[in-house]
Amino acid sequence: MTACAIEGGTAGAATAADPGPDTAGPGPDGPGVAEETGEAMEPGGSGEPAGVGKPAGVGKPAEAGEPVGAASHAPATAHAPGTAHAPGTPPAPGVPHVPDVPHAPDVLTLTSDGAYGARLTAAPAPPGGQRAWYPERWTLDGPEPYAVPLPLNQPEEPDAQVVPLADGRVLIRRRVADRQAFSLLYPTGPATGELALGAVECEGMALLPPSPDGRSVYGLTAGDHSSLLWLVAGGSFGPELVAEVPGHCSGGVWLDRAGRMLALDRRPAGGGPVKAVAVDLERNGEVTPLLQIAPASDDRLLLADADSGLLLIRSNAPGHDRLGWGVLGSCLPVRFPECLRPADVAVTPFAVQPGQMLMPESCAVALRVDGPAGSWVGIWRPQGRRLHQFAAPEGWSAGAGFWSRDGVLHLPYANASTPCGVALLDAPGDEEPPPEAGGTAADEQTAAVTPPAVCKPVPLGQAPLHRVASTD
Repeated sequence: MTACAIEGGTAGAATAADPGPDTAGPGPDGPGVAEETGEAMEPGGSGEPAGVGKPAGVGKPAEAGEPVGAASHAPATAHAPGTAHAPGTPPAPGVPHVPDVPHAPDVLTLTSDGAYGARLTAAPAPPGGQRAWYPERWTLDGPEPYAVPLPLNQPEEPDAQVVPLADGRVLIRRRVADRQAFSLLYPTGPATGELALGAVECEGMALLPPSPDGRSVYGLTAGDHSSLLWLVAGGSFGPELVAEVPGHCSGGVWLDRAGRMLALDRRPAGGGPVKAVAVDLERNGEVTPLLQIAPASDDRLLLADADSGLLLIRSNAPGHDRLGWGVLGSCLPVRFPECLRPADVAVTPFAVQPGQMLMPESCAVALRVDGPAGSWVGIWRPQGRRLHQFAAPEGWSAGAGFWSRDGVLHLPYANASTPCGVALLDAPGDEEPPPEAGGTAADEQTAAVTPPAVCKPVPLGQAPLHRVASTD
């Protein structure tokens, strides 16, 4: 296995959460694609089923409002970092890496439950000077939101990346020469405490969205032939190499609430279309196909909800990039609603309403809408097929927000009058009735033009993580 060299720290031990029991359902192959004129899509004679699969280990667990507006957690004393290699990874030259995934300072990253946020921010620059960047933690689960600055003795570089943890600490990734160094920051009285975790020697790394377990953070280094997945926080011995995935990987979406199943967008090493795959972190990074809409299409996973199984997908299977939706493990086709491609704007989902067990069509989805006039908020439900658009609060951290279970969208923002605030937006109702089982008229018209291929997914019990021929 090819690996990067690492320098480890003696961070506090943390064991992985036990995954929940597997839920029976369809296997790796599922529904497929269609034409641009309709919403539903089926595979066009590819020879084998394609679409949304369900990997093993993914079980289902039991208008803008007025802006509103805390406790810090002190961890153990920091330990001095040492030097180590990840278990089972002999020293070897690293795979070629691409630069860090672009990310902008001042963008707020939230924990999976929305309790904490973290960003890299700075005070306005003095005349002729430069902005001094520092991490900032937001507490969002109390009666009033508030921010705690976490500056150290010297300012941070603007390419540093921060991720909040469920205990209130903030992980920071810094680039130091040809290494990626990691530390945990936390408030301690008037100062900032720092716990060094170690470093990984590689050219670039992107931190993935916070794990649903609240204590683990993963980083991805992508190369031309393979991509390395690192556990950079939450392990026992500093950064640990946990998986090597063939191909060039990007993205990163969690499929369950245990932090076991991770979806990545992978392009084969020899070239070819991008397909989302599921990586099982409890089975040594075993890879399962997840999205296979059409043989030559680029199929990326943007967002997933563990409660309902709703997936938000971007694919060029209809002829150009379109935003669509499907259900994890379902035999229904992926749909590409017309309302999710308004003219002259880009639409990107960023939050799905939780708690809608077995009701993916009723989930409210929050979308960031970017146009020439700036960024604002869209809300959409699959059953309604209407995109409701709302002005964002001034200073909104575009693309940041989370839903409550009762359908209230929380939008964090900061401006000159409110250094840390949250605007509340109730999900609007939809007048249209839910679609019937037979599909819409547009679906039927598309089916008449291009007869859909019959597709039957493999039951999970027959194909837990490997491709198995389906039987009728």
